[in-house]
Amino acid sequence: MLSTGGHRVIRLVRRSPRNDGERQWRPDDPDRDLLAGVDAVIHLAGAPIGGRFTPRRKREILSSRVSPTHALARLAARSGGQLRSFVTASAVGFYGADRGDEILTEDSERGDGFLADVAAAWEDAAAPAAAAGIRAVQVRTGIVQTPGGGVLRLLYPLFEAGAGGPVGGGGGWQPWIEIDDLLDIYLRAVTDHALTGPVNAVAPGVVRNAEYAHTLGRVLSRPALIPVPPAGPRLLLGTEGARELAEASQRVCPAALTSAGHPFRHPELDGALRHVLGRAR
Repeated sequence: MLSTGGHRVIRLVRRSPRNDGERQWRPDDPDRDLLAGVDAVIHLAGAPIGGRFTPRRKREILSSRVSPTHALARLAARSGGQLRSFVTASAVGFYGADRGDEILTEDSERGDGFLADVAAAWEDAAAPAAAAGIRAVQVRTGIVQTPGGGVLRLLYPLFEAGAGGPVGGGGGWQPWIEIDDLLDIYLRAVTDHALTGPVNAVAPGVVRNAEYAHTLGRVLSRPALIPVPPAGPRLLLGTEGARELAEASQRVCPAALTSAGHPFRHPELDGALRHVLGRAR
């Protein structure tokens, strides 16, 4: 998106660079000139969070986010003034696994649990860049809607076969964002110099899990009546993983973006799912 918009994008790669559009990124020993000539950094990297939360897995999830972010932030702080935007990924897991019906904005306190700890440490790792006067933005992403990955990639074949339904009782809140809207938010984080700090990357039309299941079934013209019992996610993810992922409930709203007058392409779930799945009305 940035490249086709006329920006020069330099990718940080862990292997040897293949052209002048790549630079080698060694998280444990970064080159001091890695960010030379760069005016914006977008850092998304982190080990996938799916799977059981074993002690080893939890260490990998945490270290893959915090240490590299801190290393990049320190490089940014020494960049000499050309770098203007330092944008890093975060997640709505910051708010904890279950806050009931509380409306959560960027000003809400952090929650409890492993993913809340990870998100808080992840965001804190950007502090050296912010302390150096660089505008830092932390994008707290919701459940991204794309059949190319994430939750929808797993749910699509189930619902297409007519075997989908809500998780448990279906009462949990699901903060979601359509993939194109997420790209727009990152673009705004890079270019809008009035935007700073944490930003909730979620659509304004937040829904409960039961409504999500019903909407996905309607878009696919399939029933969505088979509930997923709690034992299912716990078998796959373990008790802690199921509670923080499959059973999570966060009523997150995009307060910072709304205040900035940000337009969403797909503010409501029905339109978002029809767009990414190619199912016109």
